[in-house]
Amino acid sequence: MATAGNGSEDPSADVLDQAAAAFGMLASPARLHIVWALAQGESDVTGLADRVGGALPAVSQHLTKLKLAGLVRARREGRRQVYFVDDPDIVDVVRLMVGRLTDRAELPAPRVRGL
Repeated sequence: MATAGNGSEDPSADVLDQAAAAFGMLASPARLHIVWALAQGESDVTGLADRVGGALPAVSQHLTKLKLAGLVRARREGRRQVYFVDDPDIVDVVRLMVGRLTDRAELPAPRVRGL
C-alpha cells in the first residue's frame, strides 16, 4: 500500500468508495442542509421541510436517500418519525466545512492593487 507524504498509509479502495458515497450524498445542497439541520438537533419531516424551505415530499425523498446511505436514522414517536444524525464524524465534517465556508464569506474581500 502506498504511503502519503506524512508517512501514513493511503486508505483502502473500500474506504475511499465509502467516503465518496457519503460525499456524493452530501453534494446535494438540499441534503446537506437537511444534515446540517439534523446536526443541530433531531426533527420530524414537517419541521425539516419548514426549516430548509423544501416541499414535504422532496424532503421526505432526501431523507429516504440519506437513511439508505446510513447518514441519518429515524425512530418512531407515536405517529411520526423523528430523524437524527447518529454519526458524530458526519456531524463534524458537515460543521467543519459549512463553518469554514461561512467564516470565509464573512471576511472582507481582499483589496486588489492595480498593476
